[in-house]
Amino acid sequence: MSLATAAPAAAAPAKYADDFNGDGHRDHAVHSYGTDTRFSKGGGILVTFGTANGPGTKTQFVDQASEGVPGADESDDLFGDVRVAADFNKDGYGDLAVSANGEDVGKAKDNGTVTILWGSAKGLSGGTTLPFKGPKGVSGRAVDFATGDFDGDGHQDLALVRDSKTYVYRGAITRSGVKGSVTVLDKDTSSFYATALVSGKVDKDGRTDVVVIGDVVYPEYIASDAWFVKGGKAKLYPGKTLRLERQNGNGGQAERGGDGVIADFDKDGYGDIAIGTEIHDRGTGRVSVWYGAASGPSRSARFTQNTAGIAGGAERGDWFGASVSAGDVNGDGYRDLAIGVPGETIDGADEAGGVHVLYGAKSGLGAKGSQWFARNSPGVPGSLATGDYVGHTVRLRDTDRDGRADLYVMGDNGSLRLPGTSKGVTTTGVQLVNGDVVAGMLQ
Repeated sequence: MSLATAAPAAAAPAKYADDFNGDGHRDHAVHSYGTDTRFSKGGGILVTFGTANGPGTKTQFVDQASEGVPGADESDDLFGDVRVAADFNKDGYGDLAVSANGEDVGKAKDNGTVTILWGSAKGLSGGTTLPFKGPKGVSGRAVDFATGDFDGDGHQDLALVRDSKTYVYRGAITRSGVKGSVTVLDKDTSSFYATALVSGKVDKDGRTDVVVIGDVVYPEYIASDAWFVKGGKAKLYPGKTLRLERQNGNGGQAERGGDGVIADFDKDGYGDIAIGTEIHDRGTGRVSVWYGAASGPSRSARFTQNTAGIAGGAERGDWFGASVSAGDVNGDGYRDLAIGVPGETIDGADEAGGVHVLYGAKSGLGAKGSQWFARNSPGVPGSLATGDYVGHTVRLRDTDRDGRADLYVMGDNGSLRLPGTSKGVTTTGVQLVNGDVVAGMLQ
């Protein structure tokens, strides 16, 4: 294990939520079971520290055997499986909220806990267990997190999905505990089962909004929806709902479908919501974009691999939208969207996978000028192979600070960084990168 050297933290909150050592660079936190020299029975967090030139070589591993972290390193605790970053205590260091969904609590086996790992000049150091809030008998397992200042009081809050409902812990959240109240968002106890969260600023009131993704049950699963909840000073305000997909031979529960992100694709100052639903239409997949406005989300658009201008065609098992990420690739001020398609079959190689990049414009996100990258694209290293799952995780991140987001793509046979340029993503200068680094890039 090695620790990053960091400059002293400023009094102001961290510029980047995932800058754990306060040096001004974004870090990467992936769920891991250890390093070459250390094995964790219950799992932990492998941090790769960022540098001015992108991900560096210095790392840190934190688990429940680390000094100051609550609990003990026990088999199947799944510590760190779900994670999200924020500077909860406003000390200039990013902190990390992590789940331990296999943690035993008293006599309750696998009941689950949530821990805040605290940032410091040496990286993540010590932790505080989040108090359990919920009815007696409810599982403490957290299946997803989101952060933001939902009430506009200057403190970062934490939202989590637990037992099909969303709990919002209001800040301040510090080493000594949670100072604010806990709000439960429950759209309809008989029909809506929350499964995932996306947070960001959709309108212009300065408060963070949250989108709850969930399964619709009447009493059987029939669809999945995105439910917009507006941030507010005194309370959060339930708003509109967008249907993401209907049961069409899928069966079971949606259980999210893909990543979600909020970004301004049309540069009108309002946040737009993009959600991938990989199970849509028997696993062909679809991405829904819900555009922000003064009153919250308004018009919507849908993209599949049958959309004119997008390469390929929609086929069962493509999983279009399994991962999505937003960033300004060409530096024109409009946010662009990367879409992973890990199940794509190419030239007979099943589940070889690939990634699309769609570009933002005044009219919104569009397929015109979109790009497609796979192992057989000119300049991309590696060969087509069955089960490579390229695009399982995609991230747009400006790691070299040139004002343009680079495309990071995870594949089982090697992960990639493709540079962003004024003309879009290029394979010129493409690099092989550590898959843990890509997996550790938080939205």
